[in-house]
Amino acid sequence: MAEPVAILVAARDEERTVAATVAALKEKFPAAEVIVADDGSRDETAAQAETAGARVLRLPRRGKGQALTMAERVASPGPLLLCDADLSGDLRPLVDSAADLAIAAFSERQGGGFGIVKRTARALIRAACGLDAREPISGQRALSPAARRRVFPLAFGFAGSEARMTVDAVQAGLTVEEVEIDLRHRATGRDLRGFLHRGRQFVHLVLAFGPLGVNHRGLRLPLVGWTVGVRSNPAVAAVAALGLADDLWSGPERGFRGHLRSGRTTGVLKLVGIPLVGLIATRKVSGALLVGLAANAVNQVDTRPGRALKAYLLGALALGAPAGPAVLLLPYDLREKAMLGDSGSNAFGAMLGLSSVSRLTGKGRWLAIGALAGLTLLGERRSLGELIERTPGLSALDRLGRERF
Repeated sequence: MAEPVAILVAARDEERTVAATVAALKEKFPAAEVIVADDGSRDETAAQAETAGARVLRLPRRGKGQALTMAERVASPGPLLLCDADLSGDLRPLVDSAADLAIAAFSERQGGGFGIVKRTARALIRAACGLDAREPISGQRALSPAARRRVFPLAFGFAGSEARMTVDAVQAGLTVEEVEIDLRHRATGRDLRGFLHRGRQFVHLVLAFGPLGVNHRGLRLPLVGWTVGVRSNPAVAAVAALGLADDLWSGPERGFRGHLRSGRTTGVLKLVGIPLVGLIATRKVSGALLVGLAANAVNQVDTRPGRALKAYLLGALALGAPAGPAVLLLPYDLREKAMLGDSGSNAFGAMLGLSSVSRLTGKGRWLAIGALAGLTLLGERRSLGELIERTPGLSALDRLGRERF
């Protein structure tokens, strides 16, 4: 593998170690730019890294995978080296590997846990791509240009981003090699802090192997909206399943016209399936229309973090729909740690549609159908998101709680 053009280091609260790590990397790879992605540090990590000669991206706390994804975008084209901020040792053997993805395997055991996260990661990687990985969550990795193109954007979080990266590389037909190297890093002990850290690793790992989507910022996030259907009534669960099919297998088609022109798409399946679910659940044509149009309306505004859930909560206040699931998911959606996907936005819309059938009279239902149909037609011609952003009051509500990069 060629020498890296850049070395990406994700760091959070590493003021004691990051300067030494950066200095060692610059010594071993003098031609490479060292980019430190400061993932919301509360100490002097960024200042220490800059003093040591690194280029620093100051980011709100988003997690390792997202921090590295943002850093990769500012790096020059070519091979990359990924490194943890508390590492000591020589990573040149990784770069000497001929593999597309070279992963450092520590020559001596590091850390004091029980190995649950590693065993789980090995099992998930083996099930996903058949590879038996010795160090499934090692953060020290050298990537060829081909591997870089295939694995970025990385999956969310710490441990999950590394393990899913390995699977993505193998499934793309790239070569993967683990290289044993004498390395050291700060070990996580068997204390409360250590167990909390490993608990987060485990959650991130499981999420990384679940459904994933790419948001408007190009970050790869867990799709969690389908969980709304797990404990809901059968109609909402069916709508969530139709939306999840669209999340997983949809093509580039957008809008009613795009799907109808393309013919057999998951979007057409939703166009037919969601109203049918509404018809079966309510036994009314008005119910079918309300469920289908409301599901589409919430889906149309789900183009920025928190937007669809805020729209749902406003509707829920008027119609008496359940607010709990939206309140629970809203902080994660706003902070871009997860996203609803079509499964979630359609399910929440269906809940509004079903509640409107129960709450509204016959005349009120048809007025609501007319309003939702008009909103759908407007969304076919113009971006509803842009209208929200240009409307005083709505734009302020839309931005509320959303952090900026």
